[in-house]
Amino acid sequence: MTARIEHSTTSGTFNLDGGSWQVDNNVWLLGDDSECVVIDAPHEVAPILELIGGRRLAAILCTHAHDDHVAAARQLSEATGAPVRLHPADEVLWRRTHPDVDFQPLADGDRIVVAGTVLQARHTPGHTPGGTCFYSADLGVLFSGDTLFQGGPGATGRSFSDFDTLIESIRSRLFDLPANTVVHTGHGDSTTIGAEAPQLEEWIARGH
Repeated sequence: MTARIEHSTTSGTFNLDGGSWQVDNNVWLLGDDSECVVIDAPHEVAPILELIGGRRLAAILCTHAHDDHVAAARQLSEATGAPVRLHPADEVLWRRTHPDVDFQPLADGDRIVVAGTVLQARHTPGHTPGGTCFYSADLGVLFSGDTLFQGGPGATGRSFSDFDTLIESIRSRLFDLPANTVVHTGHGDSTTIGAEAPQLEEWIARGH
């Protein structure tokens, strides 16, 4: 059976550097009728479990460890038995939300196979040190977390972030993908590589 993408949205807070912001987060699921992976586990576990239904959850893939993307990861792992996969450069952020929960390290280039489809992990630091996007050449899609949005790069004004690093990640790790690659983001609407790439120099000018 062909893998398909499903989507839900959850609402809650993002907390860092003493501030708290109300945010809506995308939850992405890739799989078929029998198995799936979830990309990010924000806010609360119930809507994610509803999206999964009776399928086997193979992994919880975290694009980064800001609390609005991993708050439900522990509960989701405990409910399903699925491992949490996260780039270890984000461990310091992960421990702020889950001080006593371990995760399976995720490395650049790792391949996650689900429902006959391969997802490749692409380490894209900048928004956070361990920021990771997941690319499926089979489906022509990229799950970008908070690395790339419709209209610009992710935020870099808070702890553990760096604008120049993020821009280089986008330039070298994402803009080499086909222009028609659909980008499913951590917040807001989806876009394409072709729609975002021409704006790179403008982003750099604004960022500095």
